[in-house]
Amino acid sequence: MQDLPTIRLMPKAEARAIRHGFPWVFANELVTDRRTRALRPGSFARLEDTDRRPLGVVTVNPGSKIIARMMDRNPAVQIDRDWLKTRINRALEMRARLYSAPYYRLIHAEADGLPGVVIDRFGDAAVIQPNAAWAETCFDMLAEALTEVTGVATIVKNGTGRARALEGLTEETALARGALDGPIPVPMNGATYLADLMGGQKTGLFFDQRENHAFAARLAADAQLLDVFSHVGGFALAALAAGAARALAVDSSAPALALAEAGARASGVAERFATRQGEAFATLEALAEEGARFDLVVCDPPAFAPNKDALAAGLRAYERVARLAAPLVAPRGYLALCSCSHAADLAAFRAASARGIGRAGRRAQLIHTGFAGPDHPQLPQLAESGYLKAVFFRLAP
Repeated sequence: MQDLPTIRLMPKAEARAIRHGFPWVFANELVTDRRTRALRPGSFARLEDTDRRPLGVVTVNPGSKIIARMMDRNPAVQIDRDWLKTRINRALEMRARLYSAPYYRLIHAEADGLPGVVIDRFGDAAVIQPNAAWAETCFDMLAEALTEVTGVATIVKNGTGRARALEGLTEETALARGALDGPIPVPMNGATYLADLMGGQKTGLFFDQRENHAFAARLAADAQLLDVFSHVGGFALAALAAGAARALAVDSSAPALALAEAGARASGVAERFATRQGEAFATLEALAEEGARFDLVVCDPPAFAPNKDALAAGLRAYERVARLAAPLVAPRGYLALCSCSHAADLAAFRAASARGIGRAGRRAQLIHTGFAGPDHPQLPQLAESGYLKAVFFRLAP
């Protein structure tokens, strides 16, 4: 048994939520005496309620608003390489059942029992995002466990993003193991995507949209498609693989569009694929002025509401996207709008989207609501784990 320090909840803190599965303890819920404040960020401790009853082993970061994250509800557990291998293997078993090829999110943080850790797998390569202090401290052990369980030869450390800043961690992207010869081809929904594991956004590809790509592809046969905030081809390549007549991908990033074009060539659809670099709102306005119309328009922007403080402004931005995109949809065409903002719940996002469509003078039927794929499981007690929403509308003439 590890010789761990003990930390304790405040008398008014709600231990019931922790006992029922909530994974976090906030700084104002914990007795933060001198000894607790002196704990090294990323270290482990035993958590007790105010009556000294054990709740489990947590990782502690005195400098974070989330001061403790539940690691294991067994207060006697030892957090070591074998423990990590057990968690990774449990996650791998489910993905192997779901997907015939090893391209997926392998670890989805708290929902897979590894708080603050994201691991995306790209065949024999993987990208680890250590977004909590403990994962930064234990990165080498985590990489070893991942290699032993999955056999991946290449591991990239992607230490970027807002979550690390909130943990007091610096940004760093590095090739931790193995070698990379360039972007990795990823087969998905009948298309081939090119993922830049070192220089792309996040881990290089958004696996979470796989199911929504597939639904959009069902609407895309013989269609003219506009894919805004396209990244490396997103919805466009899946639609072309399903028989779309043509697709135009819009993104502000020239490197992302270059990868999208390479993906189109690898998918055998380059002659039906075009790109347009530019800021999304300005490009939507320009397309309207040009009189462009599409049978299917998809907008998948970045998180406009990354936290509650940004919610009002974020919802206005989602409404604006819908207002500018709706006029580009041909009569009886389709409009798909996405949000990856956990602060904007489904009801608020759907309402903002509907307002934007209405302000554009269009009427719509909501035909489908999509979420992240099953390789992005949700922890029912943690709303943040269910961040992605996609709403599909059919627009009247």
